[in-house]
Amino acid sequence: MPVALINMSDPLFIKPEPVSLRNIPNFNESLLRDMIIDDPAILGLGELEVKDKERMQSGAGRLDILLRDPESEERYEVELQLGKTDESHIIRCLEYWDIEKRRYPQYDHIAVLIAEEITSRFLNVISLFNGFVPLIAVKMTAFQINGQTKPILSFVKVLDKVDLGMDDTEDTIEPPADRPYWAKKASEEMVTIVDDCKRILKTISPDLDLKYNRYYIGITENGPTNNFVTFRPKKAFVRVGAKFGRSQLDQLAIWGNRLTEAGLVVLPGGKKDGWLNFRLTKQDLEQHRDLVAELSTTSYKMQ
Repeated sequence: MPVALINMSDPLFIKPEPVSLRNIPNFNESLLRDMIIDDPAILGLGELEVKDKERMQSGAGRLDILLRDPESEERYEVELQLGKTDESHIIRCLEYWDIEKRRYPQYDHIAVLIAEEITSRFLNVISLFNGFVPLIAVKMTAFQINGQTKPILSFVKVLDKVDLGMDDTEDTIEPPADRPYWAKKASEEMVTIVDDCKRILKTISPDLDLKYNRYYIGITENGPTNNFVTFRPKKAFVRVGAKFGRSQLDQLAIWGNRLTEAGLVVLPGGKKDGWLNFRLTKQDLEQHRDLVAELSTTSYKMQ
């Protein structure tokens, strides 16, 4: 049996040396911003897309980067800072998050603070907001290896957003997912659109009914789940998903074009899994009820 010999004089691992980004010649926040824009995945926050950069905020400066999740439509207000985070960095991050949230309430917004050093003091301060303000803190570190001029940049999430729970002494840990839950979370008008879609589904099969979950409204058929369509009511529209399956991507593309030509907003994301996502408003349903019914029937028959 062959034996692999290890030369103990050669190190098995290379120890990287952390360096300050401020000490790297010709490096600044603009270059850092552009690096993130070129590849937002380096932040470790998922497959996010760039919505805007240097976004003007009325009376409050510029937001470094605005990212979006194509699946959930969450928006991430990102503020960068070389060196240590400080009071002004935290204030800007929260202020820009609040401005964007007020401007576009139909989306979920998450504040993201990125700095080279986030001290325990500031981490404790930031933690006080978390749960009330969806907030993520990311520590970035530059490493040099064997004296190379180009460092390796690492991003580590040191604080994740927290969703507040209820008191453990309560009988119910979370409110039930039912129609009133979604009317409060979105609006009564948006849930009424789902009610109208239910009437369309009943024409496909009288056994179809709505099933209210915490993150979406699905479908049951005579009891068991049959989520060939799903609904996620927002503040200003309902996000509808129609399932085609990975083997029917050609049909999905055809239907995507049909909805776009009709004036409906087709949303990115989901296509690789065989889902067609689009926005539906009250006006959309009034004008294109037959189209929505045909799409629902097509998706139902493909399951």
